[in-house]
Amino acid sequence: GAKARAVQARQQLQRTEARAPFDGIVSDRKVSAGDTAQVGKELLKVIDPTSMRFVGMVSADNIGDIKAGQPVGFRVNGYGDQEFAGKVRRVNPSANAVTRQVEVLVDFAGEKQPKLAGLYAEGRIEAASRTSLTIAATALVRDGDSASVWRMKDNKLQKTAVVIGERDPRSGDFVVVSGVAEGDSVIRYPAATLKDGQVVAMNTASAVATPTTAPVASAPAPAPVAAKGK
Repeated sequence: GAKARAVQARQQLQRTEARAPFDGIVSDRKVSAGDTAQVGKELLKVIDPTSMRFVGMVSADNIGDIKAGQPVGFRVNGYGDQEFAGKVRRVNPSANAVTRQVEVLVDFAGEKQPKLAGLYAEGRIEAASRTSLTIAATALVRDGDSASVWRMKDNKLQKTAVVIGERDPRSGDFVVVSGVAEGDSVIRYPAATLKDGQVVAMNTASAVATPTTAPVASAPAPAPVAAKGK
């Protein structure tokens, strides 16, 4: 009778409810009021804002240095110079068939994370550290693919060829592979009129080649920040 109809009505009402298996936010609605729901048709997309993760692509040349647990620093488009921190969670066991890059999944570390999913970010994975000799970029005199510096010795200038390596993204300085030694003084802002053997006096415009401990990092290509969702 009436009880049976009430039970049936409640069951029918329950079938009209869509419940997510976790607390979250509706990020996309696939249907509108009045649409017919079909089996297997996506109705809503719900994200868990506490499950944000960074998905990056690393070239196959660098993937051998990447391991789970390594720290990652990255910036997200729309958040200016704000730095976010994370840790490598997983390295995909296979490379992309087209780009030959490997997907790396990074979890955010700490409470600071973006509030929006789907944004693009660029990060650096600190795979190892080494002590390198670095020099200010402004001290380098470029000539095609070669570089040199004006070194000061006994108050005289010497134009010295140097071999430079990668650039430290934090300081902007270049790693010096050869050409100058620790403690050498070079002109930080060399003028085009300088000559070999020219007598100079030391002032604050000189730059000292110094050893710096910097992370050896692999930079994933820009990739979207994602969140788990259904």
